[in-house]
Amino acid sequence: MSVHINANKGDIAKVVLFPGDPLRAKFIAETFLEDVVQYNSVRNMFGFTGTYKGVRISVQGSGMGIPSAMIYAEELYQEFDVDTIIRIGSAGGMKEEVKVRDIVFGMGATTDSSALRNIFDGQVHYSAIASFDVLDTAYHIAKDAGVEGIHVGNVLSSDRFYNEEMDKAKLARYGVLAVEMEAAGIYAVAAKHNRRALAMCTISDHLITGEETTAQEREQTFTQMMEIALETAVQLQK
Repeated sequence: MSVHINANKGDIAKVVLFPGDPLRAKFIAETFLEDVVQYNSVRNMFGFTGTYKGVRISVQGSGMGIPSAMIYAEELYQEFDVDTIIRIGSAGGMKEEVKVRDIVFGMGATTDSSALRNIFDGQVHYSAIASFDVLDTAYHIAKDAGVEGIHVGNVLSSDRFYNEEMDKAKLARYGVLAVEMEAAGIYAVAAKHNRRALAMCTISDHLITGEETTAQEREQTFTQMMEIALETAVQLQK
């Protein structure tokens, strides 16, 4: 077991779905997985392992923000030999063509977080990117299933949820599709351990139109994204 995950070696699968909300983790486990065992309840950051189509998969809450996500990613990779983390989160749309309930795959993650800058002691602006094979697998699973509203590109992993100073319009002009709060940190930890990671997010609200979904909808109705992630986890382990 580790500091924040009360599990034993072998309790956690090689591929972990990684929602920010622990209640979304619980919903996924109860809705999609069979033979489910809960391996973590420390700080109510729930973690579960079960099977989907006969393949062993875990789902672990990460909490909100880069610092929290990096803690859980570090322990999953370092202490439990996890190979792949797939973030399944929510994000705010930043470009007009990205609609509420569309799904964004974060090919790269721009960030204002000093957590990444401090990794290299300010020497470089580290580019946090997804693992291509995981991204490629997820993208083609979505396309082959006829899922509409799929976007691939750069996301903003913001350190602050309420950030009036950030020039989001300029970021959008530079191709940033959506804003969330964890991907850059997860990608950095995956790179540190030579493991794999992908962030996929359903657009829960829009910075331009003001349209938004409810907390319950974010927890329980983003099932299309969940199914893409589950199918990706299966394909990666064949």
